[in-house]
Amino acid sequence: MSRDIFLSNSLGNKKEKFNPIDPENVRMYVCGPTVYDDPHIGNARPLVVFDILFKLLKCKYGDNSVTYVRNITDIDDKIIKSSKEKKISTTELTLNITKKFHEDCKYLNCVPPTHEPKATDNIELMIKMINELIKGEFAYANERHVYFKVKKFADYGKLSNKNIDDLIAGYRVEFSEKKENPEDFVLWKPSRNSEPSWDSPWGKGRPGWHLECSVMSKKYLGNTFDIHGGGRDLIFPHHENEIAQSVCANKTKSFANYWVHNNFITMSNEKMAKSQGNILKIKDFRKKISGQIIRLALISAHYRQPLDWNDKLLIDCENTLDKWYQIRLNNFKSIKVPDEILKPLYEDLNTPGFIANLHNLYERANKGENKDLFISACQFIGLLNESNEQWLNFKKNRVSLSGTEIEKMISLRNKARENKDYEEADRIRNELLDKGVLIEDKDDKTLWKFK
Repeated sequence: MSRDIFLSNSLGNKKEKFNPIDPENVRMYVCGPTVYDDPHIGNARPLVVFDILFKLLKCKYGDNSVTYVRNITDIDDKIIKSSKEKKISTTELTLNITKKFHEDCKYLNCVPPTHEPKATDNIELMIKMINELIKGEFAYANERHVYFKVKKFADYGKLSNKNIDDLIAGYRVEFSEKKENPEDFVLWKPSRNSEPSWDSPWGKGRPGWHLECSVMSKKYLGNTFDIHGGGRDLIFPHHENEIAQSVCANKTKSFANYWVHNNFITMSNEKMAKSQGNILKIKDFRKKISGQIIRLALISAHYRQPLDWNDKLLIDCENTLDKWYQIRLNNFKSIKVPDEILKPLYEDLNTPGFIANLHNLYERANKGENKDLFISACQFIGLLNESNEQWLNFKKNRVSLSGTEIEKMISLRNKARENKDYEEADRIRNELLDKGVLIEDKDDKTLWKFK
């Protein structure tokens, strides 16, 4: 009999034994990308975290007993704004970014979810749910807008462990004269002439972001399901609003039983954000570094802890994989990984603990003991999936620069940062790293050294 799985449940903020509603039909929903811009490293963390949880659930309950749904948000204010800036249609933008997202998933060796619904394919169901909420007097229409009545849901704030007044004071709340109360959130909004729109009882418009996930999760997983996941920045207001509208529309006591949230990725202990100019896009790593290095870096800290992203982390992960690949066999026998080795993953996805087990297995394999087990255990979390030749190939194009060339590139990078051209600054930094140069910003100076 396999071990029990324990997960940290944000609903109640404690670690709990995982008991699925139906062990033969385990159901998980994870908020996917809003496809308005190229995915960044912060987006990659939940991809890898919930990919590993998906593997673990299938290991315990069976490959055909787990349903994993991850949505694509392809209509949103950010999408409309980005399409206007790029002077392309929202359809062209979302198709392009979705394609890049799938390329990033493949690069990170994430298996596809069971279902990947798009918001725009489910508008009719969203309108249906809004009508149910209005019928139950949980929502109201005003001037082509529809809002959810937050005070009608007694458990509002339970997930984020805050009352309504605290939430209004501590977060950005969209104030509008059309609302009965400032904390009410939008379910439907009108579209301008040039914006994407759908017919509805309230006029041409589009759904609110929170509503989309409630509808898509219900379509594939039912009114109540087991696990809802995402980044911790989604706890409020997104997940809090999902719970409110879903419980009220579906007339259930609960929505998801376990809420699992990964923490942020930081740089120099600051959260990655466009305003900080520290966004690193996944696509910038693809040509110069194996996706396995990124994957190992992403799971080097426990998913509930912040992960500080830096060049040293990537170098350490590359050195580890270099060492492991020295004993990887191109022809090996894939075997079932024993629960004793998987034990840290059963304990709230403790990936650092599992990596420690891999190091121990490596030491034994290096002595000729059960290399197949070591390789199989690595592959369980998506590592050592390439051949030895593929692993070595990404290093071949690295060329060291002269000191003068390095200083010139650093000067150009500093000028780009001064001009707030963070995309160009990141490009130069990535090019230096690609060519074996490690840089560090310290005390208003940029230091460098060869890797």
